[in-house]
Amino acid sequence: MYNHRKRIKILLTLLPISTVALLALSSLTLLIKNPKTPHIHLHKHIQISHRACEGTLYPELCVSTLSTFPDLHSKSLPEIISATVNKTVAEVRASASNCTGIRKKLTNLTPLEKRALDDCLELFDDTVAEFRTALSDLSPKKSTSKHYHHLQTLLSGAITNQYTCLDGFAYSKGNVRKYIEDSLYTISHHVSNSLVMLKKIPGVNVSSSNADVFPEYGTLKDGFPTWVLQTSVNETKYDLVVAKDGSGNFTTIGEAVAAAPNSSTTRFVIYIKAGAYYEYVEVARRKTMLMFVGDGIGKTLVKGNRSVGDGWTTFQSFTVAVVGDGFIAKGMTFENYAGPSKHQAVALRSNADLSAFYQCSFVAYQDTLYVHSLRQFYRECDVYGTVDFIFGNAAVVLQNCNLYARRPNENQRNIFTAQGREDPNQNTGISILNCKVAAAADLIPVQSSFRTYLGRPWREYSRTVYLHSYIGDLVEPAGWLEWSGDFALTTLYYGEYMNRGPGSNTSARVTWPGYRVITNSTEATQFTVGNFIQGSEWLPSTNIPFFLNLS
Repeated sequence: MYNHRKRIKILLTLLPISTVALLALSSLTLLIKNPKTPHIHLHKHIQISHRACEGTLYPELCVSTLSTFPDLHSKSLPEIISATVNKTVAEVRASASNCTGIRKKLTNLTPLEKRALDDCLELFDDTVAEFRTALSDLSPKKSTSKHYHHLQTLLSGAITNQYTCLDGFAYSKGNVRKYIEDSLYTISHHVSNSLVMLKKIPGVNVSSSNADVFPEYGTLKDGFPTWVLQTSVNETKYDLVVAKDGSGNFTTIGEAVAAAPNSSTTRFVIYIKAGAYYEYVEVARRKTMLMFVGDGIGKTLVKGNRSVGDGWTTFQSFTVAVVGDGFIAKGMTFENYAGPSKHQAVALRSNADLSAFYQCSFVAYQDTLYVHSLRQFYRECDVYGTVDFIFGNAAVVLQNCNLYARRPNENQRNIFTAQGREDPNQNTGISILNCKVAAAADLIPVQSSFRTYLGRPWREYSRTVYLHSYIGDLVEPAGWLEWSGDFALTTLYYGEYMNRGPGSNTSARVTWPGYRVITNSTEATQFTVGNFIQGSEWLPSTNIPFFLNLS
């Protein structure tokens, strides 16, 4: 991971009303071809543009965009957001075309640059898919307020995708990034403005929207089968079986995933028998409602060793990547054994909405668990790593999990989290609730030789909380580490609430403006399963144990 502080940012405070009005007027002058257009329509157009764009981070872009929409005075706010999203879809497609052209025309691209461009194309596809779903939720036939959390999740994910595209060029010495970055910033700014407008829709400021964001989760006959969570089950109840010894349907996980149905609306379960599977597995976006069931942590293992040190982008350094919505895994270990000297090396990446992991372990060093985007839940899982080993920009809750810092290289520090919230309007963050924060077995004998921190800000609006968790004595008294100088120290949100253990004493914590000791349950409750990831809407049918509130 790296920091985008070198990019030129638009830093806007309150834009005077007169400036906004003049901007809208100048734009409209170019568009209005009938000189007899009633003055009242022009006045309403300006008023509506300003009112809709009030509070956005990028008001100039917002007003100039809205000024191009015909009949603005007759559009509802959801229709205005839809028009903005539609315009942004076109810009995403133009960016994809640009990347494809660069990929074909520039003959001196390095292998890393080619992989980074491939990342961008994949992420653009994901973005367009998220926009399509958002447009469906914004349809006049649906209640936008009921789909508020789903819309917020989709739009937040779309912003994350753009910055992930740019991440791929972090170690590139060429100029490819500068050819594409301006358009990606524009896309992100459009989405940021849309998120602000979304909050203005009446009735959306509720803790739970009660919408069937993925309705199949809530139906007994199509949902999660209870027998899957039993200790011992008859394997004939599984849809497919993977076994290294040939006793199943397939010998590799990848073959089983390929054989699973596309766009499924019912749960499809793949049982993966004990063994170490050395392969790279990707659950594509079209592979929805898929579940992996293993024989337990340390028994069913998926192992790989891709890393940034060997020329992969962080996004593609995964051993397992999950994109298809509604994915669940139980009783498995996901490992990247590249080692502590290979830089970023991801064991599991999830950018699947409503993905859940139960009694799984994630083992690597730097960047072990990539909680990339959308809503995720981890229960009774073990995560092992060194540098930034839980990172990304999902809305994610880790509940009743064990987080273990391993022995790093001599010149390294352990950092449990590096949350990547780029925009304050995103609904994202890392919530660590009733977990154990401790040293792994290899670190314990040399613990005093290495410094360990709860987290550091990867992006400007990084957001991480530790709630009701046990924090061991390996954590430095300051608790948190800066990324680079004073970057993000005033804009981040780092909180601790009623933790316990020798490392939980907050008396010597950092004094950054963005850090706080949370003192009331109302603030802490924002980050629970019920409020942060709308768990009541989709987790009950999984039969994975969870609690909606603080305990």
